[in-house]
Parts: sequence; structure tokens; C-alpha cells
Amino acid sequence: MAIQTRNKRKTDFSMASMSDIVFLLLIFFMLTSTLVAPNAIKLLLPASNSRTIEKPPKIIISINHDLDYFLQGVQVDEQSLENGLLGMLAGKESASIRLEADKNIPVQYVVNVIDIVNNVNKKYNAKHKVILATSPKR
Repeated sequence: MAIQTRNKRKTDFSMASMSDIVFLLLIFFMLTSTLVAPNAIKLLLPASNSRTIEKPPKIIISINHDLDYFLQGVQVDEQSLENGLLGMLAGKESASIRLEADKNIPVQYVVNVIDIVNNVNKKYNAKHKVILATSPKR
């Protein structure tokens, strides 16, 4: 008398759950990659041998080759730049402000930004500093 077992082991693997996981990961990476906004302002930074690396700044000011000011990537004029900095730095004692200036702009535009930050420092009795962004020399 041959006794047969009713519960047979299956050796095949269901790929349905694996494909669900792959699609969920694909959706996750597609959504998170659209949230990352790259810096769209084209600048040729001045070259330097300096290797000082600062912690990520909270405020970034850019000046492009057309002599336009950008505060956090948004184009502003000089008066709006000062008002925007006053709002962003209000109540803070010290902050790093990264200045990304095209290497071909006149120095006066860089000095204008430094003067604006110095005015904010006087107004709030603070110690905010401006750091000029550079690219490494080749």
C-alpha cells in the first residue's frame, strides 16, 4: 500500500511581490529626484588654491555675468536683496552667507553684497560673515 502525502512542497518562486517592490522603489526615486532642485545659475567662479570647506550655508547669494543678483536662486534687485537678507537674518546672531560671483563681474558688485551684510550686522548687532565661493585651480 503506497501512502501519498497530501502536502507537497512547491519549488517555484512567485515574482509578483518582487515586481511590486521594484515599482514602489521606482516611484520613490522618481518623486525624490524631482524635489532636488539643482543650482540653475551658470557661474564661472574664480579659481583659488584655498581648500577651506565650510558647513552648508543657509543663505546663498549669486551674481551672474549679466550682473543680476539671486537670493536663494530667486532673481532680485539690490533693494530686494537687502530686504530679503534682513528678513532671513532677523534674530540670528551669526550665519554664513555664501557669495557665488562670476569671475568676470566688477568687484563693486561683490562689495555691494558685503556692504548689505555689514548693514544687517550693524542693525541687529550680529556677526554674519560672507564667504566667497571659488573653484579649485587646475
